[in-house]
Amino acid sequence: MEDYSTAPMLLAAMVSARASEHDDVWRELELRLAPWLERDAGLRRLRDSVESAGNPLNELTAFAERLAVLAREDQALSVELRTWLAGRPSATGNTIDGSARVYGPTVQAGAVRDVHFHQSVSAQPPPESSPFRVPRELPAARPYFVGRDAELRELDAYRSAVPDSGVQLLVVSGLAGVGKTALLTHWLRGCADEFPDGQLYAELNGYDSAGPKEPGAVLEHLLRSIGVRSVPTETYERVALWRSLTANRRLAVMVDDALTAGQVRPLLPSGAGSLTVVTSRNHLTGLLVDGATLYRLDTLSTEASVELLAGSGVAPRVRREPDAAREVARLCARLPLALCLAASQLAVRPGQTLSSLADSLAGAQGPLEALRADGEAAVRVALDASYRLLPPDAAVLYRALGLLPAPSYDPAMAAAVTGQSAAERDRSLEVLLDNNLLEELAPERYRFHDLVLPHARECAESADTAEQRGRTLRRYVDWCLATATAAEELLTPSHRNLARTYVEPPAETPRFSDETMALRWLETHGGALEGAVRQCAEAGWHATCWQLVDASWPWFLRLRPTEWWVKAHQLGIVSARALSDREAVSRMLTSGGAGLRNAARHGEAATWYAEALEHARSHQGPREVAQALNGLGNACLAAGELTDAEGYFVEALTLRESIGYSRGAALSRVCLGQTALAAGRHPHAVPLLTRARDELLAAGDAYDAARALAFLGEATAGAGDYPSGERLLRQAVDEFRATGSAHWRARTLEKHGQAAQEHGDVAVARDSYRTARDIYRPLSPTDAARLEELLAAL
Repeated sequence: MEDYSTAPMLLAAMVSARASEHDDVWRELELRLAPWLERDAGLRRLRDSVESAGNPLNELTAFAERLAVLAREDQALSVELRTWLAGRPSATGNTIDGSARVYGPTVQAGAVRDVHFHQSVSAQPPPESSPFRVPRELPAARPYFVGRDAELRELDAYRSAVPDSGVQLLVVSGLAGVGKTALLTHWLRGCADEFPDGQLYAELNGYDSAGPKEPGAVLEHLLRSIGVRSVPTETYERVALWRSLTANRRLAVMVDDALTAGQVRPLLPSGAGSLTVVTSRNHLTGLLVDGATLYRLDTLSTEASVELLAGSGVAPRVRREPDAAREVARLCARLPLALCLAASQLAVRPGQTLSSLADSLAGAQGPLEALRADGEAAVRVALDASYRLLPPDAAVLYRALGLLPAPSYDPAMAAAVTGQSAAERDRSLEVLLDNNLLEELAPERYRFHDLVLPHARECAESADTAEQRGRTLRRYVDWCLATATAAEELLTPSHRNLARTYVEPPAETPRFSDETMALRWLETHGGALEGAVRQCAEAGWHATCWQLVDASWPWFLRLRPTEWWVKAHQLGIVSARALSDREAVSRMLTSGGAGLRNAARHGEAATWYAEALEHARSHQGPREVAQALNGLGNACLAAGELTDAEGYFVEALTLRESIGYSRGAALSRVCLGQTALAAGRHPHAVPLLTRARDELLAAGDAYDAARALAFLGEATAGAGDYPSGERLLRQAVDEFRATGSAHWRARTLEKHGQAAQEHGDVAVARDSYRTARDIYRPLSPTDAARLEELLAAL
């Protein structure tokens, strides 16, 4: 109370309410205070003095101060005052409304009062290149949401009591299945207009058996959700970028299933008026130092529990057996998850009475007994009762999905692991959804609640043989491999040249209509691929393990999941070596070296490439040797070892030309051109890059051809022909815009600015640096800071 409903705030509200046009507001306050006025004579005398005074400012001050003191010790009074403050009419004032934004410095002249901004206000207009979009990621609202009116009022009061200049942090804790996510989803959907820049959702998997998500991985999702295409490698860079991009945004961020305060702290947005709400089974008291308000969500009342039980079409039976309905609510520990599952049993068995359901719940036993509320272990008995009523096909799917190392499921995955036809699969999914045993994350994406998943897994372990469970998992990893390979063939066809082997191949070969669909599948199924690789590594399915890593190449190349790129190849190389598969070992070393280089682990990258080179020379042909040489050259170039880098590139070029690999030769020439530029030998770089550009255009590689053009423009200007170099650089900027490469467009603009600065054209240099800086801001804080230094030097 001391943070929000202070005596000055109450005094200001009371002065407004005592005005004649707000008399009804004052009466509402008196009604809310009636219990306290009745039992506190001193407070009552202060109220009476306000009523009798002609100009009651002093009396109002004393009344407000007394209320503030009492509210610090009385939570119920605090809630009443917050609610009253939130609902009172605001004073009339100047308003900037609609989609207005205010940019740059402003001058206020004369007396201007009560200016309200109803949209987010930025200190400067976002650059045209800004990829920021308005995300709306909240989970779907539940169809039956009851018994939380008081909680919603408290949340509204909390939100309204904080000044618009503040950044709010709310932690809602409680027992798993108590309805934390449902409550916050319902609440945030009701105040979506307060967050014009979006509502984000992050699942932290705090209690997942595989361990909670790292903040860096969650930040990658959040940054991509607001349009960042190139996420920094290091977690501290992601934190800095996230705070920078949210500084002038009004966002709501829902952080679900957190384990520790340390998981949450890096995810907090920095914009005034933004709100972060966190769900956890723990209180997360460590977030108090960050200004958090802690809110514990309890189970439903008995009355609300019965209402929820009746919401699934069984209201007539509830009315016929009210005592049995209350007993079911008690056995379900008034836990929303358990109540929904119990209601599902009644819905699918029209003839079942509540008394028989209560008897069933009271007599069942199971390993989920430890999940208790008020001393009653009701979740497991509800889950068992739900499972026993499933049709055979739905029960098979329930058990199969429970075994999969995947964070979510889709219809294709469901059909692949069960062997069910499309019609059988759709019916099974519908039954599981109708019985609240499966949740819908998005269209055709599903997951288990964290209490249901272990039950599904235990059902599989008890009902299916080890052979059956192994076959389900083999079907899963082979489906992942086949689908990832289909995406690989479309996105990186030159990389798709190694064998694929299957034990349980999917009945239907996956197909993608275009690159966008293939890349979208990789993005949404990254967790499934990671789980499949780990499953294969643990089970000793070595061929599938390294092949899954290999098929994930376009995911690594386009989306750059930095940590997993490295870890996947560490697992893949072990499997490749276990099989003594020379081609697999070579591929894991070179693509893994690229992952290490992407992670700025240049020394380790050089080690992997050196081993790849030794392996290729001993066991493979010139193309693989050249690939290793080129990788080793890039590692040396990144480390500043120019002489060694040039030697490796020359050797790779010679090999590639000898076998007629023209595109590879062109890429080696680009690398040699880069090396010459790094050494300051601009005239030497020009013919290398000119030829590389022509060969890449002939090969249909527009992206690498644009890279060659950018380096060629830099070399031409540095060799003394500034007008021609400047023209080539501008052309490269246009080509990168056409290919959608923001990072390379910014890098080329920086080259253009450097060339203009060296030529003495400061105005052009400043314009190019500014544009490059604005493009870099959502992509790389480090590069943006470097451009700021260049601008300052001008």
